[in-house]
Amino acid sequence: MSRSYVIDAIPGDGIGVDVTDVAMQCVDAVAGIYGFGVQWRVRDWNSDLYRKAGRMMPVDGIDQLSSGDGIYLGAVGTPDVPDDVTLWGLLIPIRREFDQYINLRPMRLLPGVVGAMPGIGDLDIVVVRENVEGEYSQIGGRFGAGTDGEFAVQESVFTRRGIARAARYAATAATERGGRLVSATKSNGIIHTMPFWDEVVAETVKEFPGVVVEKVLIDALAARLVMKPTSIRTIVASNLFGDILSDLVAGVAGSIGIAPSANLNPERRHPSMFEPVHGSAPDIAGKGIANPVGALWAAAMMLDHLGEAEAARSLTSAFEGTLADGTATPDLKGTATTAEFAAAVLSRLS
Repeated sequence: MSRSYVIDAIPGDGIGVDVTDVAMQCVDAVAGIYGFGVQWRVRDWNSDLYRKAGRMMPVDGIDQLSSGDGIYLGAVGTPDVPDDVTLWGLLIPIRREFDQYINLRPMRLLPGVVGAMPGIGDLDIVVVRENVEGEYSQIGGRFGAGTDGEFAVQESVFTRRGIARAARYAATAATERGGRLVSATKSNGIIHTMPFWDEVVAETVKEFPGVVVEKVLIDALAARLVMKPTSIRTIVASNLFGDILSDLVAGVAGSIGIAPSANLNPERRHPSMFEPVHGSAPDIAGKGIANPVGALWAAAMMLDHLGEAEAARSLTSAFEGTLADGTATPDLKGTATTAEFAAAVLSRLS
C-alpha cells in the first residue's frame, strides 16, 4: 500500500469498547477499498488501569501518542471511579498537551432518523468549541472542608489568543456555511470573562468581511436551538457552553448516540483526536445495543483530516444509507444491535 497511518485507539470504558471495535472494522474495510492502510495501536487505558495502577494512562502516555497520526477514542467513565478522575486523567491532558484547541461538533438530521421536533429536516449545525481553556480550569480549590463555612472556588481562564483562534476557525467555517456566525455568551451576568469573549470574537470576525456575527445569551440560545434549530448554522462557544450546546443539538437531531467530535490541532503540529460525543453509558454497557453512528461519523472525520476525503465520504454514505434503509439501534427506536448495524455498514462497503 502506498499510504499508511498509525492511529492510537483508546476504546476506554463501557460502550466505548463496543463502538470503537466495530468502527475500526469499518475503517479497515474502507481503507482496503481506497488503497491505504491503518496500523491500530490499541491502548488499554481506562478505568481498569486506574484501579490497578492509580492512573488512567501511563506516565509516558503522551509521549507514546505523539508518534502517531491520530487518536481514536471510545469513551471513558465508570460508576465507581469519579468522573473528574477519568476526565482529567486521560481526555483533558491529551487535549491540552497536544494543543487540540478546536473541538468540532457537526450535527445534521440523518436519513431515516426522526428528530425530537417536527419540521427540522434542514437541520445542519456545526458547533466550534474552544477546547483547552475557559471554564475547564484547574485553578481554584475547596476550603474549610467539613465546616459550615466550607466553600469552593473555580476560576475560568480566557485568553485573547485562545478566544481569537477559536473565533477565527469558526468564522472560516461560517464563510462556507451562509456567512452567519452565532457566538454563545452570558455577558449580562458573567461580568469579566464573557464581555471579554464578546469583544475578542467581534474583533476577530472583522477579519472576515463576508461573515456577520450575532452574540446570543446562552439561555436564549438554548431555547432557540429547541424552538428554531434551523435558524442557526454555525456556533462558536467557550469550552463549557460548546459542550452543553452540542449535546442539546444532538438531542434535537434524535440521539446523542449519533454525535461525533474532533479535537483538532489545526496547525497539525500534534496528532488530533476523534471521538463520539456520548459517554460510556454504564446502563447499557455489555448489552450490544450501543449506537455506533457517532463513532463511525467521528472515524469519517478522522479520515478526512488525514487527507482521505473519498474514503470519509464513502464511510459516511454507508452509515447514512444503513439508517435510510430503516436499520437502527434502540435509541433511534430501532431493533438492531451494534454488531448488526455495523454488518449492514460493512455490506455497503464491500
